[in-house]
Amino acid sequence: MMRIGFILIFGLISLAGFSQGNNQEYVKKVLETPEVELLYSYYSQDGDNAAVTGGEGTEKLTDMTPTIIVSIPIGENNVLTLDAGISAYTSASSSNINPFDGNKTASPWVESSGASRSDALTYFHPTFTHSSKDRNVILSGNVAVSAEYDYFSIGFGGGYTHLMNEKNTELGISGQVYLDTYKPQYPIELREGFFDDRITGTGTYSPLFNEFNQLNRNSYSISLNFSQIITKRFQASLSLDVIFQEGLLSTPHQRVYLQDRGDFYIEEFQLADNVEKLPFNRFKVPIGGRISYYLNELISLRAYFRYYYDDWGVTAYTGSLEIPIKISDKFTVFPMYRYYTQTASDYFYPKETALSTYEYYTSDYDLSEFDSNQYGFGVTYKDIFTQSKVWKFGLKSISFRFNQYERTTGLSASIFELGAKFIMD
Repeated sequence: MMRIGFILIFGLISLAGFSQGNNQEYVKKVLETPEVELLYSYYSQDGDNAAVTGGEGTEKLTDMTPTIIVSIPIGENNVLTLDAGISAYTSASSSNINPFDGNKTASPWVESSGASRSDALTYFHPTFTHSSKDRNVILSGNVAVSAEYDYFSIGFGGGYTHLMNEKNTELGISGQVYLDTYKPQYPIELREGFFDDRITGTGTYSPLFNEFNQLNRNSYSISLNFSQIITKRFQASLSLDVIFQEGLLSTPHQRVYLQDRGDFYIEEFQLADNVEKLPFNRFKVPIGGRISYYLNELISLRAYFRYYYDDWGVTAYTGSLEIPIKISDKFTVFPMYRYYTQTASDYFYPKETALSTYEYYTSDYDLSEFDSNQYGFGVTYKDIFTQSKVWKFGLKSISFRFNQYERTTGLSASIFELGAKFIMD
């Protein structure tokens, strides 16, 4: 199942200088007053290559994610940011983990009305940030906890940032660890004790399946960042991430249909020969770069490029361009475009092309070769004087963004995002 989960990580760091008065040094707070950011996103997709049903079937999915981010100043130099949200989804493909649950004809093209049709992911992510008095060193630490019906994850990490050259140059390093535990939800026909007298096919249905013994997945990452203000108009940054994962990297409920195994059905639904089998280790290296150029008072340019490599055979390139256009002192619009292309994993096979003798195989089209295009448009309103009030909070900004995503595999998605930021008076 393609899961586009939206777990958002935000940090608010405001850097301030020094001022002199009465021969006494005064240091401005990193964050003057508490800030609250409310976010909401709605995601909708459809396609014909559901991994839950072996690379063929409906990929219809909707996801709604409300999020709240609260940033609290602690003394002059510290900020505590609390990020929490719920991602509530309804998925036609995941409903077909058990396609026979509900009063309908079982088919990969029709969603089941059973319990696996919908679920919610909840997460909580606090971050503590400390800035030195001269604002040239920033230290941060964070914890991340999330849970869903089939897994639980806890993470922790930290970072160090050093500003130099009158804050025109920034160097940063950060690390993160995630420790995940699965509660496998295998396809219904592969579960112990399954029997149905409607099974049709030649011979006896006998899948290759064995339950996974390893139910943990650990992820470790190190990130290096460098940014430079080159001129008053031009700024650039580079990033390098090194990521290593170990443990259960297969998704237990994603079916595979093999070329050298007989076909068995219940009504229109083909029973699995096995679930996907992927290596228990994965090494990833993304390298990215950003440039921002202030063209004039009305228009800026923001470009991004990323190269990605992993040892599963996937190589990918991403390029995007966003053009903020300031139409007034308070309103900015920003059209954007993003292009992405990737090669197929060494372990990807369309339906009924892998052999049972292969060590690894999957029919998840997220690991196939494809190109994608994403078109977007957004509007931001900023009120630096926070004239609009909601109880004790002044409205600092409000934004809306829409993106349309199209993939050459046939997947199509729409994303709506709405956000508002408030500061306490």
